Amino acid sequence: MPPRAVTLGDSEEVPCPLSLLHKMPTHLLVRDRKIPLPSLPRLPGLQLRQPLAPSLGSAVSSCPPRQRLVFLKTHKSGSSSVLNLLHRYGDRHGLRFALPARYQFGYPRLFQASRVKGYRPQGGGTKSPFHILCHHMRFNLKEVLQVMPSDSFFFSIVRDPAALARSAFSYYKSTSSAFRKAPSLAAFLANPRAFYRPGARGDHYARNLLWFDFGLPFPPEMKTKRGNPHPPRDPKSPQLNVLPSGAGLRAHYTLDPSALLHPAPTVAGGHSQTSSHASLDLGSSSFIQWSLAWLDSVFDLVLVAEYFDESLVLLADALCWGLDDVVGFMHNAQAGGEQGRSAVSSGGLTAEDRQLTARARAWNHLDWALYVHFNHSLWARINQYGQSRLESAVAELRARREALAKHCLVGGEALDPKYITDRRFRPFQFGSGKVLGYVLRSGLSLPDQEECERLATPELQYKDKLDAKQFPSTVSLPLKTSRLLSP
Repeated sequence: MPPRAVTLGDSEEVPCPLSLLHKMPTHLLVRDRKIPLPSLPRLPGLQLRQPLAPSLGSAVSSCPPRQRLVFLKTHKSGSSSVLNLLHRYGDRHGLRFALPARYQFGYPRLFQASRVKGYRPQGGGTKSPFHILCHHMRFNLKEVLQVMPSDSFFFSIVRDPAALARSAFSYYKSTSSAFRKAPSLAAFLANPRAFYRPGARGDHYARNLLWFDFGLPFPPEMKTKRGNPHPPRDPKSPQLNVLPSGAGLRAHYTLDPSALLHPAPTVAGGHSQTSSHASLDLGSSSFIQWSLAWLDSVFDLVLVAEYFDESLVLLADALCWGLDDVVGFMHNAQAGGEQGRSAVSSGGLTAEDRQLTARARAWNHLDWALYVHFNHSLWARINQYGQSRLESAVAELRARREALAKHCLVGGEALDPKYITDRRFRPFQFGSGKVLGYVLRSGLSLPDQEECERLATPELQYKDKLDAKQFPSTVSLPLKTSRLLSP
């Protein structure tokens, strides 16, 4: 029997029953070695779900395509581009989406099954009517499993917190009170506690946003120490479910793990202070390890934005999809921003950029732990898949994307929204930067026109299209940006 992975819940801590102690895991597998896990004295109640065996390179070429999918759409991590390929795949294959009534599932509150349009509680043995759950939510496994089968393919995407911070500051400047008060991102990161207030409206965007989106609880030390984040407690906050581990790979490190323990300091009031779990005690470090072990047991694959194309190849392989199923255009990209990858290392950055990067990773230390962990697991999968095989597939994917762009798009690339007069393709404009979109070439054949439209349709308009397809008798509300939460 595989060892069990355990995590802490977001709810009030309760003593762990003594009868469970002998079932708790004592090791993580890292670099093919057993690493002892620190013991935790208090754990919430436990629930189990059967693991999925990961697909790491298709030994069987005729494997059936996976069509029960759960995608955790994290913020400012390239997730809108992934959403588009899911929209297109489900649309072409007549799959049924679990859709929100508007555009998000009650975010930033934890996901609730009751927020899915058309959801009805299923009796025992009744198969879920939904194939794909993929719109913005704060992850809540217990409620997700009320909507989706337990054998669904779970995946998500992460991004380097330094790159994410740059994008989030621009995009959520008007939404986060911490960002709104700061004159610049550099000023914010130089002294974040001068602007950041735990629990203030929208401030979950300002620190450890990935950790928040994954629905993870915050370490106890961060709940009690002054100046550390503690998001508002959700009265319906669930206990995190426990799955048998061993379904996911443990990685060979490709980034220096000491960076997690020795981040650059931030400056507050003229004094240097470390914004990292290194400043917390061992309990916090073990808390993070347990949380990462739990995520490994739940998610079958986590993509990495900095290696977006490599991630797409691995996704196609894991789902037994064709490469054409994951070829698409970038969506929700801001003008002047980096579409796709940004440097993980400090190479090519100015001294000021390197300082900002170090401070962003330190301030978002939980996200940095997530990022390093899933970067490791991605490269373990790449090694399993085969480096030369991957390079060939990535080159083919990029060639197909370039050919599609030349065939479908005016200028062959994303354009400033002022050039997009067709509302079907004009992306929702939010934040201080312009969100780029696409204009289709004229004279396309009808089949090409339909496929190019799928490729160019922004996420909000595509959601409305799917909504009308699944609920034809329902009169859709017009898209009013004043009533939208940011995508």
